[in-house]
Amino acid sequence: MKTNSGEQKEKPLKWWQLSLLGVACTIGTGFFLGSSIAISIAGPSVIFAFIIAGLGTYFVFEALAKLTVADPQKGSFRSYAKKAYGRWAGFSSGWVYWLSEMLIIGSQMTALSIFTQFWFPNVPLWVLASIYSVLAVIVILMGPKGFDRVENLLAVLKIAAILMFILLAILALIGVFGGGNDQVSVPTTYSQLFPQGITGFFPSLIYGFYGYAGIEIMGLLAVRLNKMEEVHKSGKVMLSVLTLIYVASVGLALIMVSWNTFNTENSPFVTALENYNIDFIPHIFNGVFIIAGFSTMVASFFAVIRILVTLAEDQDAPRVFSKRVANKFAVPAILLTMGGIIVSIVLSVVMPDRIYEYITTAAGLMLLYNWFFILGSYGRLLDVTGFDNVKRWFGFLLVFLGVGGTVFHQTSRPGFYVSLLFVIVIAVITLIMRHFWKKAKKEEAKTPSVFTKIKR
Repeated sequence: MKTNSGEQKEKPLKWWQLSLLGVACTIGTGFFLGSSIAISIAGPSVIFAFIIAGLGTYFVFEALAKLTVADPQKGSFRSYAKKAYGRWAGFSSGWVYWLSEMLIIGSQMTALSIFTQFWFPNVPLWVLASIYSVLAVIVILMGPKGFDRVENLLAVLKIAAILMFILLAILALIGVFGGGNDQVSVPTTYSQLFPQGITGFFPSLIYGFYGYAGIEIMGLLAVRLNKMEEVHKSGKVMLSVLTLIYVASVGLALIMVSWNTFNTENSPFVTALENYNIDFIPHIFNGVFIIAGFSTMVASFFAVIRILVTLAEDQDAPRVFSKRVANKFAVPAILLTMGGIIVSIVLSVVMPDRIYEYITTAAGLMLLYNWFFILGSYGRLLDVTGFDNVKRWFGFLLVFLGVGGTVFHQTSRPGFYVSLLFVIVIAVITLIMRHFWKKAKKEEAKTPSVFTKIKR
């Protein structure tokens, strides 16, 4: 059986399967490594950053879920933006998402290659990146069933790794492994909780949001739910699990060692355990980083192909990218995506580290710009109750604080400006395209239809 787009009908999902896929698409190197940056910026107050970001993410997901229940769309947030604000919104939303994910996938692939060199130091980065690219394509070509199985397995492994850290941390704190820091303490005063003040806390919010980035992919997968109304349950369970394990794991790491011990080069979980006699920790977590990075990379790969196909079907991208081989494989879209990934990998190799870091930070911010579209579309397309409207505006505020907080710190500030530059470029392209869309409409209005000719 096929959909009207010529796409093979995908296997329906149960709510818990969507929750598991959501976890797989969400927990990545942004949490395992990015949380170190957040701790170095905000200290123990980073715990509140993850809680606030979790709440903001829930408001955005709730809006997306209600839109999905009311009107399931294969293009998800991009299709809702188009319906709510017009063609310009669907076009810019889709291309902002595609470009940002291209840069993120390239950076993830580069990071995966660096992690792998921990075990294979003599293998060139480009060889390892090529291997991961081929593996990602294989997973995509396996179809929805293969994608589900791989992502579900990797989700279980990632959750198991975090739970393993929580267990090891508890055992270490009660003295099972020996060693460690005798001056362990729980921060209780304002100066202990907010050592860098509010201006240190606000920039950490963006790293909290990065830990939950991926709900857009859940929106794209939600159309496969067996019972569409269960999308709310699926999101609540997923976000509750993520918030709980994020807060518990980062909180334990902060109790084990002083916050200023953490550095941006290592995962906080490795740093927290390195004073204890646990030799296998670096190898275990190196494997976890690879699993997490590959999982979110494949999920992003799936999402950008889906978005590119829907853009092409709506004539917001060349029609060739909507074509499928044997009505199954979107080969042109896959090839363009592969090309984008190759360019991103090349940029990561030839650009100075700092500049490339600014670009990938900007790409992460651009994902959050689409969250504004989701909240805005929700208010425009559905009859929103008073309380739901309060949550919607509160969602706007929290996401705005996450984006705006980046200007308060030198690490994230350049990424904010670069993201604005990318958005302005896409906005200019959108304005140019609007001129052609209007021209095409006028030409269409002038050309009489076949039926008009027959009447005459």
